[in-house]
Amino acid sequence: MTFEFATAHRVLFGPGTFKQAGAIAKQLGTRALVVTGKSSARAEGLCAQLAALQVGFEMCAITGEPTTDAVRDGLELARKAGCGSVIAFGGGSAIDAAKAIAGLLTNGGALADYLEVIGRGAPLTRPAAPLLAIPTTAGTGAEVTRNAVLASPEHRLKASLRSPHLLPRVALVDPELTLNLPPELTASTGMDALTQLIESYVCVRANPLTDGVCVEGLRRAARSLRRAFERGDDAAAREDMALASLFGGMALANAGLGAVHGFAAPIGGMFPAPHGAVCAALLPGVMAANVRALRERMPEGAALRRYDEVARLLTGQPQATADDGVAWTRELCRALQIVPLRTWGVTEGDVSGVVEKALQASSMKANSIPLTALELGEVLRAAL
Repeated sequence: MTFEFATAHRVLFGPGTFKQAGAIAKQLGTRALVVTGKSSARAEGLCAQLAALQVGFEMCAITGEPTTDAVRDGLELARKAGCGSVIAFGGGSAIDAAKAIAGLLTNGGALADYLEVIGRGAPLTRPAAPLLAIPTTAGTGAEVTRNAVLASPEHRLKASLRSPHLLPRVALVDPELTLNLPPELTASTGMDALTQLIESYVCVRANPLTDGVCVEGLRRAARSLRRAFERGDDAAAREDMALASLFGGMALANAGLGAVHGFAAPIGGMFPAPHGAVCAALLPGVMAANVRALRERMPEGAALRRYDEVARLLTGQPQATADDGVAWTRELCRALQIVPLRTWGVTEGDVSGVVEKALQASSMKANSIPLTALELGEVLRAAL
């Protein structure tokens, strides 16, 4: 057995840990680019900490999914302002943009030099600028992953900048920062976390270390995602989901994902669809398709047994089977008011094109069993 496990250089977790952000930032540099989501006002507390400790900073807001243009603009701002470090404060969009900017700050060249698929895919050869990642949602786990997923509007797809150098210097995860998330965002980001934990656990590159974090993360997400959606001020539920997100990021970065994320990459590039919402709409159908294919083509394989274990973790029932896990996930999506993909403009006419692109996605290669274009098309149609 051979596997590798890499994560952020330092992980700091717990309610109230945000109070340490300024001091950590000062250790990383004297002038930082602060990358936020569309509402930079949420970072007022962070800015106050930086000002109190005389850490200079420039603000950079990412207004939606991170794009190649937004990263280029942020990089130019950081260089002009003389920023030697980067602080990400927001959801996965802000953190992915910050990782890309931090990597380019020290490696030079153009973004296209390093992007996969649409660029040259050259490796980053130098450590990125010091990065402090502070998530304010519980979903992507981007604070502990080694890639930045960027949308390229001109190509109508998402591409990754991927390198061990992109792992943040410090990941600071304070569940209290998620207490004011609205229900819709709680649902979509939480379903992303759940999807990552399930896909990493059943994928072909799972290993004993990622298994451990997936099992713990699944237990917490199963008992707390619905509670966090229904009662946003439930501190215990928010803590569970922050851990589930963190563990999902650790797992996907070291094992892989599957067909849900294989679909999410092209859909996110072609349509104005939030990543978590896409994952949520597809998860039950992909689980069902995988279970059906495994029973038909790999009935004795370990993946089918893993789906049974997922069902037991989700339902809390020791006799649960994979079908029970699929049913539980469908019911959760109903309770969280997950909308179909047609909400974001995906139509029957898009199915073949999306499937063709999904088959080429890196995440698809780790799926628990190879699915045919016909099977993938059926999943996508059912999610419309």
